[in-house]
Amino acid sequence: MTESPSDSRLLDHHHPHLVPQIPIEIVSDEEMALLFARSLIPSTVRAFPSSVRSLQYSITLLSKRSLWGCSQPGIEDSGWFNTTTQKKKAESLLHRFRNKKGLSASDFAESEWCEQQMRYILLNGNRVISKAMKTGRERHAKLEEEFVTKSKVVVNSDEDKWALRFLKFITGINQLYTEGLTRELPLVGFAEGIWMVGVIDEVQMPATETQRNPLLVDTKTRVKDKLPSEPQRRKGRLQLMFYKYLWDNLEASGFPADQFFDHFSLNPDCDLSEEIREVVRAKSGYPAKTLDDVVKYYRKSWILLPRAHDQLLLRYELQKHYSVIGEDIFAYDSDVFKKQLQVCLEFWLGKREASYTPEEERWKCYSCEFASTCPAAPAN
Repeated sequence: MTESPSDSRLLDHHHPHLVPQIPIEIVSDEEMALLFARSLIPSTVRAFPSSVRSLQYSITLLSKRSLWGCSQPGIEDSGWFNTTTQKKKAESLLHRFRNKKGLSASDFAESEWCEQQMRYILLNGNRVISKAMKTGRERHAKLEEEFVTKSKVVVNSDEDKWALRFLKFITGINQLYTEGLTRELPLVGFAEGIWMVGVIDEVQMPATETQRNPLLVDTKTRVKDKLPSEPQRRKGRLQLMFYKYLWDNLEASGFPADQFFDHFSLNPDCDLSEEIREVVRAKSGYPAKTLDDVVKYYRKSWILLPRAHDQLLLRYELQKHYSVIGEDIFAYDSDVFKKQLQVCLEFWLGKREASYTPEEERWKCYSCEFASTCPAAPAN
């Protein structure tokens, strides 16, 4: 993806006056978690204290036990297909590996990086986690802990698991409106005929009377004290565009609950476990007996939310001590994103074979764990 200087500028930590100062607006309301019809009442603008911890829950799944009337976790639907189209769909990578998960922002970005590598990862199982990748995950966990209180919760069914995911979004949005910032915000939506999911690193609420569009932020960690190559920045930009696209689609079209229950083989009337109901009540202030109750609150939250900001922020940090190397602020390009999304879906839906990375970017192969078996990899 190419872009003009007006679309993107890199902000270096050596020139702090170039870094955008994003003020935070604190909005006071009755209880955002109730999500009933009411107006949001803005209050005074103040700086956001880094020491504040939210009531948001970060969930660790401890066990899975099937219950009568509920869906057993981790069960993929099998089915008989009596048409060529259905059979081809069943054989696609999307159906084989993401049918009960949804296509993620990471799936999209990794496919743009190299479709063949993505294919190898899917067919060979989870990829090897490098030291740099592990450090990056640890950094994101620490960033989340600055604003999130974590707790371990036992789940008994797929309904419990999905209820917790939606609850984390609802409490995250509550935090965004009351404190001006939230982190690790999960999204679940339907677009382009498929289910899509993602977890946004950070969402900030601008503090102006005329600007109410949340700013989406993604943080990348670097081993070296320098900005990444253009293909690496392109990958990061596309991942953020995925979040923006999914956010705006949910804001405009809503969440198709019946279609969701049907696709993921969930029972909307299945009683959530007592522990899950207690978590929902304690952390959001409203009663929810079933998954359908929680999904209704998720749907209502999108009625109140505006579109995401057209500007997106990609932050690069040095892994050694988490100092900011630079920030890439760029404009959402709908045409570029949708074109790349269609290319991606052709691969995931089995409409064509996986492509290799362009010859001018074959340097990627030197760090690929599948290079020894890939015919496109350059000879050592």
